[in-house]
Amino acid sequence: MPTSLQSRARVVIGDDNDTTLQTISRIVRVQFDVVGTVRDGETAVNSIELLKPDVLVLDVFLPALDGIQVVRRLKALGSPPQVVILTGLEGQAFVDAAMIAGASAFVFKRRMAVDLLLAIREVLAGRIFVSADHPEDIEQRSK
Repeated sequence: MPTSLQSRARVVIGDDNDTTLQTISRIVRVQFDVVGTVRDGETAVNSIELLKPDVLVLDVFLPALDGIQVVRRLKALGSPPQVVILTGLEGQAFVDAAMIAGASAFVFKRRMAVDLLLAIREVLAGRIFVSADHPEDIEQRSK
């Protein structure tokens, strides 16, 4: 993780939809360096050694390997980047599966403009983050 004397945190973004990928990149670039974008899970795994991101932001549904499978593979590497999972589908089952697999954050796409940068900052600080259904829930669910 970068210190105050180093450059901004490095982020790789994965989504199979070009418009969504551009939107995520635009949001993330405000505070972090986007060092790569990928459109499938296999490429996401392969990008880790080359791009050395601090954080990986992944759609839960990706071709080749889904976001949760990517998290499992990265966890087996020993010191993987922090992973923020994104999805347009909401449900506790998705959140639970991502967190059990080893993700550090879970953001609902409908809340990405509000939650994504906060989620990245939280995982870089070693904390867990989960988008809330209601803004007042954020503090409780991110502990």
